Amino acid sequence: MLRVRISDELKIAMKAKDEIRVSTIRLINAALKDRDIQARSSGNQGSISEAEILGLLQSMVKQRHDSILAYQNGNRHDLAEREKSEIEVIKEFLPKQMDSDALMSAVKLSIDAVGASSIKDMGKVMNELKTKYPGQMDFGRASALVKDLLN
Repeated sequence: MLRVRISDELKIAMKAKDEIRVSTIRLINAALKDRDIQARSSGNQGSISEAEILGLLQSMVKQRHDSILAYQNGNRHDLAEREKSEIEVIKEFLPKQMDSDALMSAVKLSIDAVGASSIKDMGKVMNELKTKYPGQMDFGRASALVKDLLN
C-alpha cells in the first residue's frame, strides 16, 4: 500500500537526516491528511483510495513545475532547484510514466471503449483514462491527444 511505503520512506529519510526528503514526504503526508478530512466531511468514512493518492501526487508535481517557472522568471534559481528536488522525491511514489507510444495507444483504446466520435465525448474519454491509468500518464498531454484525435 502506498501510504505504508510513504511512511516507511519518511522513517528512512529521518534516520539518514535527508532534509529535503523529510520535508517533502511530510508535505505529502499533510496533503493526504487534508484529503482524508475532506473525504470524511463528504460522507466517506475511510481514507482516500490509491488512485486518489496517485492523483494527489501528480497534482503536487504539477504545482512544483508551475512554481519552478515562477521562480525562474523571478530569478530565484535556488528556490527552483529546491522544487526540482521535491519533484524527484514525489515521483518516486508514482508509477513509471507511459512513453509517447503507450500514451497514444491508451488514448485510442479509451476512445474506442467509450465510443467517442466527436469533441463532445472528450469528457467521457478523459474519465476513462483517469480511471484506467491513474498516475501513469500526463493527463495534459493525453487531453491534447484526445482533442486532436476527436477533431
